[in-house]
Amino acid sequence: MPKFNRMHLVVLDSVGIGAAPDANNFVNAGVPDGASDTLGHISKAVGLNVPNMAKLGLGNIPREQPLKTVPAESNPTGYATKLEEVSLGKDTMTGHWEIMGLNITEPFDTFWNGFPEEIITKIEEFSGRKVIREANKPYSGTAVIDDFGPRQMETGELIIYTSADPVLQIAAHEEIIPLDELYRICEYARSITLERPALLGRIIARPYVGEPGNFTRTANRRDLAVSPFAPTVLDKLNEAGIDTYSVGKISDIFNGAGINHDMGHNKSNSHGIDNLIKAMKSEDFKHGFSFTNLVDFDALYGHRRDPHGYRDCLHEFDERLPEIIAAMKEDDLLMITADHGNDPTYAGTDHTREYIPFLAYSPSFKGSGLIPVGHFADISATVADNFGVEKAMIGESFLDKLV
Repeated sequence: MPKFNRMHLVVLDSVGIGAAPDANNFVNAGVPDGASDTLGHISKAVGLNVPNMAKLGLGNIPREQPLKTVPAESNPTGYATKLEEVSLGKDTMTGHWEIMGLNITEPFDTFWNGFPEEIITKIEEFSGRKVIREANKPYSGTAVIDDFGPRQMETGELIIYTSADPVLQIAAHEEIIPLDELYRICEYARSITLERPALLGRIIARPYVGEPGNFTRTANRRDLAVSPFAPTVLDKLNEAGIDTYSVGKISDIFNGAGINHDMGHNKSNSHGIDNLIKAMKSEDFKHGFSFTNLVDFDALYGHRRDPHGYRDCLHEFDERLPEIIAAMKEDDLLMITADHGNDPTYAGTDHTREYIPFLAYSPSFKGSGLIPVGHFADISATVADNFGVEKAMIGESFLDKLV
């Protein structure tokens, strides 16, 4: 029998907790990541009030400088630590794939100067639409439609842009370029970016609506990812007939591999929490693993360098944490972590190479406190250990520490 009948992993996308030991090997707008600290700088710059995560032990996680407004708990209700990434990357897919047990030794390709003319021309020939060349560079997703949306409405051209992530994004007004057409173009773009010199993690359809000066991205986003290059713990669970639930963009990140119940995309973090709770309360979910991504921290506030919005988003999650805990069964385990950093006080608009926090709680816990600092993949090794399946490439279980 497993120690925990159900395990729930929630990724707070980009909520790092301080520069990783190798952070200076990673650069953000020409500045090494060595001084990045997502939670630390938010706490210091604009204050942070997350009493429910603090109660689990967030303020107890070892740091050179304690989180300024998140006190350590003398008697926490959960276990806490921080985890280091070993893979070569600081993007969403690399972080999630490593959490599920893979070691990415060759990073995906990124295009700081925009995509090569060869790729742009192929997309034009396939789609029958021209591409706005001026948008072909790393761009904020909202700024790019503000800048080029009016032109697209007049000409029907495609807005293709990238970011610090290994992604190709296509923005299209839903009344100018129908969703079916946008998705078809994105599927073609996926087919021509599966190997170097343009090995991309994701192709993202970014539909929007509205009028010039008042454009809004819709919930009809679609991510087309590559499949993991080796079996993950999700695959091991699925092969063993164990339920695996995805909430948010998890299914996209793994290209559906190992997922046997998909709760769909999130319209917002709050909607994602609703979907997680819905899964947890489902009579069908009696045994297995749920995996949730809450992306608003990263997409709405980290990349836009908005520490106030990021703080408020953390507050909103913390306020809803008791609802998640209330939906747990006695033998459930809740794990809260991240996939990389995105310090909103830092240079540039890129992710930052950081440790990620890890919090664990179960109503069945008799103990609490710190567990040793480990690596991202230790999470999946612990899940595998609990359900009696093989771990993936890397990771060491800390299941015996959760008592």
